[in-house]
Amino acid sequence: MLKNLSPLLTPELLFALASMGHGDEVALVDANFPAARIAAEAGAALIRLPGQNTGEVLQAVLSVLPLDAFDANCAWSMQVVGDAAAVPAPVVQFRALLAAEGHGLASLERFAFYAQAQRARAVVQTGDLRKYANVLLRKGVLSVD
Repeated sequence: MLKNLSPLLTPELLFALASMGHGDEVALVDANFPAARIAAEAGAALIRLPGQNTGEVLQAVLSVLPLDAFDANCAWSMQVVGDAAAVPAPVVQFRALLAAEGHGLASLERFAFYAQAQRARAVVQTGDLRKYANVLLRKGVLSVD
């Protein structure tokens, strides 16, 4: 055990996050997401956190992962199929967590989300059964200047 770290940040997850470089992405996805296939297609680490809520995992990840500030978007959710303007409860939660860190949340059509997730360095599958509890994050940099 380590001090001051969420217990959701398992050794495997911490290693995956620490191994990412600027511009690399991580997908935090729900229990219904095709995580094994997407991770295999991406050549990415698949980390399973069964029984966990994607929002809680996002909060833990945001405590250690700097997000990209060079592009307009550094975080994406999946749009509701057939109603891109709808905002499901998990997305409301993600927006609030990201806003607290000074970041926004863009959205992608379902298959565009899958395509972007296929470029992720890690796919973290939670046990979240809420629909649309999926978010992509792009890592930024830490700097002394």
